[in-house]
Amino acid sequence: MNIFELIKKYGTQEQCIKLLEKSRWGNTPTCPYCESEKVGRHKEKSRQSRWQCSSCKKSYSVTVGTIFHRTHLGLPEWFAILRLMLNAKKSLSSYQISRDIGIRQPTVLSVQNRIREAMATDQGQLLKGIVEMDETYIGGKPRYKGKSKRGRGTDKMAVMGAVERGGKVVAKPAAENKLSFKILSGFVKENIDTKQAELVTDEYRGYSGMTVVLPHSVINHSIAFSFKGVHTNSIEGFWSLLKRAWYGQHHHYSRVKSHLYIGEPCYKYNNRENDNTFYDMIKNLLFNQR
Repeated sequence: MNIFELIKKYGTQEQCIKLLEKSRWGNTPTCPYCESEKVGRHKEKSRQSRWQCSSCKKSYSVTVGTIFHRTHLGLPEWFAILRLMLNAKKSLSSYQISRDIGIRQPTVLSVQNRIREAMATDQGQLLKGIVEMDETYIGGKPRYKGKSKRGRGTDKMAVMGAVERGGKVVAKPAAENKLSFKILSGFVKENIDTKQAELVTDEYRGYSGMTVVLPHSVINHSIAFSFKGVHTNSIEGFWSLLKRAWYGQHHHYSRVKSHLYIGEPCYKYNNRENDNTFYDMIKNLLFNQR
């Protein structure tokens, strides 16, 4: 769905509310306070977007208990920000969206981070089959003059990631820049089904001993980048998407919010063949409580 189709379908508050009601309740509206089905539209014409519960006598709207509740931004603007984010393969900065739709940058950033929180919580099941794992480092050049270290040994933020061949990816920032076997094996146990997976990594010594956890194959990049199906090309491809978002749009990730910016490309990668990501995200936003 492009932006013109979005405006046609959900350009008014009433159109957006109808979608939220359908996504949240289907054909059976219920009270968010007492879960009663004895509800009906509010009788006052000026409040027809609200509902009245006959059981607890409370009046409410479909946004109660969701991140849309009591927001000062209209739902069409929420939907526009979400659509623009989903359409941008390499992400969009809050400044760019602010210029595009005429909303204050801090407001756009707040909405984006709430959407990213919903994306980051949608990790799915453990990875299985052939799983490639690698790490990368995100950050800019140092302010002082001189040659900066690249890769391992740098002061940049370390990010761990694993991708199931032809499947989903999981990535998260590491608490420490020096990635030890303890940290890497903990990531493996948390995100990979060790009984139904085979791990493929490069020759980094932090992965040595991984055969204790699950079957482990190694590709030595000083010799070849692929040998008889053993490679880390899939996870390297994902890192390129993550870094292009950093270099092209964001330029800086704070340690506190870094998991949100990393969760966004993970969600897009995992839903790359899903044509209903917009409607799926609407449901995610409804059920991510404030």
